[in-house]
Amino acid sequence: MELILVDDPAIKDQVAHATFSKTVSFNQFALQAPVIAVLAIEKPSIITQVAGWLTDRPFYLIDTGIAAAHFCLQATELGLGTCMLGWFDESQVKKILNIPRTTRVGLVITLGYEVDNHPVHQGCGKAQM
Repeated sequence: MELILVDDPAIKDQVAHATFSKTVSFNQFALQAPVIAVLAIEKPSIITQVAGWLTDRPFYLIDTGIAAAHFCLQATELGLGTCMLGWFDESQVKKILNIPRTTRVGLVITLGYEVDNHPVHQGCGKAQM
């Protein structure tokens, strides 16, 4: 797994635009985030794939959740707000960041300072940027 931090404003805005569209607009707030983190997942090994199949547990997704949770908890400890975005155009994000075809984008996370007295985005806890 690799964590890609996108802080170049032009590239960050491209990634943010890949998290919403005209018909699915609920992630537009991502444009306000100064940083976007992208969790890239390498293809699991054969042993991990077989174990996941035998136990009916996608271990790579469990690992992604653990990594994302720790990232968000550490950000909160540093006084930052985050929001995990599961809705994004994976092929577009991969193209923008030159992520190889064999690698999946597991999650996109916005990162920034919270705005005082700003209503919290529904579903993201303390995630406003």
